[in-house]
Amino acid sequence: MDGTNEVQRGPKRKGQGNSGKSQLLATAGMPPAPGTWGRRPWELRSHCWHTQSVNGVTVHGATPLFNACRSGSAACVHVLLEFGAKAQLEAHLASPIHEAVKRGHRECMEILLANNVNIDQEVPQLGTPLYVACTYQRVDCVKKLLELASVDRGQSLDTPLHAAARQSSVEVVHLLADYGAPLKCRNAEGKSALDLAAPKSGVEQALLLREGPPALSQLCRLCVRKCLGRACRQTIRELHLPELLERFLLYR
Repeated sequence: MDGTNEVQRGPKRKGQGNSGKSQLLATAGMPPAPGTWGRRPWELRSHCWHTQSVNGVTVHGATPLFNACRSGSAACVHVLLEFGAKAQLEAHLASPIHEAVKRGHRECMEILLANNVNIDQEVPQLGTPLYVACTYQRVDCVKKLLELASVDRGQSLDTPLHAAARQSSVEVVHLLADYGAPLKCRNAEGKSALDLAAPKSGVEQALLLREGPPALSQLCRLCVRKCLGRACRQTIRELHLPELLERFLLYR
C-alpha cells in the first residue's frame, strides 16, 4: 500500500508502529510528536506542520536542515525547505551546504543551490563550499560547484587549489586548473599550491605540468565563460553552437 493511501487515512493510532522513531525526524534532529512518527517524507511534513520547529537551533548551532544534510537525506531536505527552513544561515551557525559538501552528499547540495544559497559564502574555519569540497576531495561536488562558484574564493588568502594541493586527488587539481584556478597565487604564508604539494607526488607532478602557459583554446574558453557569467551554462545552450564547440565550452 503506498504512502498516499496512508495519508488519506490519517496518522497511525497511538501505540501502533512505535518500533522506532521516524528516520526522517532523527535525520533532522527534531523531537517526535505523537501521531507523527514514521519513515516517509509525508510523516516529517506532518511533524513540521504540528511543531513549526524547522528553524530551531541546538546548543551546537545546528538546525534540522543541517542535520538532514549531514546524513544525506534529500527527501528530508526537500520537506524542511517546503516548510520554510532557511537554506542560508548566519555565519555563526552551522552551514547546511558546507556540511552537505563535506559529506559528499551532492543531491542535498544541489537542492540547496536550487534554493539560491550563496555559493561563495565563506564560513569561519571552513571557507567556501568549493574550498571544503577540495579539502575533503569530494570530486562530484567539485564538478558541480565549479559550474557556478568562483574558482579562486577559498578561506581567506587560501584558494581551493591550495586546499587541493595538500591532499592527494590529482583529478581535483586538474579540474581546478581547467576552470582557471590561479596557479601562482600565494596564501598568507607566501606559499603557492605547488609549495604545499607533497614532494614527488601525483599532485606535484600535475601542478608542474600546468606551470607553462595555457593553450589558446583554454584561454578562449575561460574568456567566453567569464563574459557570460554564472548563467553561462544555460546561455551557451541557447546559442545553438556546433555540438563540439558547445561541449568544449561546457567541459563535456
